[in-house]
Amino acid sequence: MQRAGRHGRQPPEGGPMENGVGQEPGTPEPAGPAAPRAPRARPRLVFHTQLAHGSPTGRIEGFTNVKELYAKIAEVFDISPTEILFCTLNTHKVDMQKLLGGQIGLEDFIFAHVRGETKEVEVTKTEDALGLTITDNGAGYAFIKRIKEGSIINRLQTVSVGDSIEAINDHTIVGCRHYEVARMLRELPRAQPFTLRLVQPKKAFDMIGQRTRTGKAPGEGRVASGKETLRLRTQGPAVLEEGPSPSEEEAARRVDDLLESYMGIRDSDLASTMVEAAKGSSSVAQLAQGLDSVLGEFAFPQEFVAEVWAAVCHPKGDKE
Repeated sequence: MQRAGRHGRQPPEGGPMENGVGQEPGTPEPAGPAAPRAPRARPRLVFHTQLAHGSPTGRIEGFTNVKELYAKIAEVFDISPTEILFCTLNTHKVDMQKLLGGQIGLEDFIFAHVRGETKEVEVTKTEDALGLTITDNGAGYAFIKRIKEGSIINRLQTVSVGDSIEAINDHTIVGCRHYEVARMLRELPRAQPFTLRLVQPKKAFDMIGQRTRTGKAPGEGRVASGKETLRLRTQGPAVLEEGPSPSEEEAARRVDDLLESYMGIRDSDLASTMVEAAKGSSSVAQLAQGLDSVLGEFAFPQEFVAEVWAAVCHPKGDKE
């Protein structure tokens, strides 16, 4: 019998180990519970980002929601997260069709639009509707997403899409959700002037003079179907999932249109959440109960819930 060297036999490459000693191939392993399989490592997701008005390119990773995303961007460019008004995907322009919502394509380039000049505008409400559609960035700032042609706001040349609403009559609305701001504006009395304090995004040279108004497009604010995306969540970790199918995009667009019609807001992520709730409900009553449990602060009227149900589960033009 041959003795092992001073340091013992080296285990065969890839062979099993027992108490630090290599076993010959084919030697049965001792009986006992199998060792737990190590969890699969999550892929490292790195995104490229710039400030929309111009900056070097930075790299960010390790965020799970919009607030954390803004904090990562702010850290890269040595600014405060509160300087960021909103982000767009794959364009530095104030393009509301490219607005960052709850999903980011793995190859998307993130442009952060930061605070620019502050301005005050006096408005007289001569009609019930001002012609504004409001959205928010998920981190405390509500801003103008659309301006209706021929509306009260449309006649004010100093107001533009992308302007953040900071105060109404010197009452700050920072931290309010889009639906709260829209309600405040609806409840303002007619024929009585009021003041809006607005903050416009800082503009690059080629953006000066830009004043985008209305322009609807299918799949607004969404990534292309079939692409894997990072889904940001208010609570819990972000998850990788496939992008929405064409039918899901269309259903979300219809619900987003209803949000604008009933509440004066647009929110593609909220619309997608409502589509998921509607598909998991067997009736309008069940949908109303489900929406109330997860989105109770919106206090959706019954007729709105019924229209959401019809838009998602029985859209016009569907064939039996």
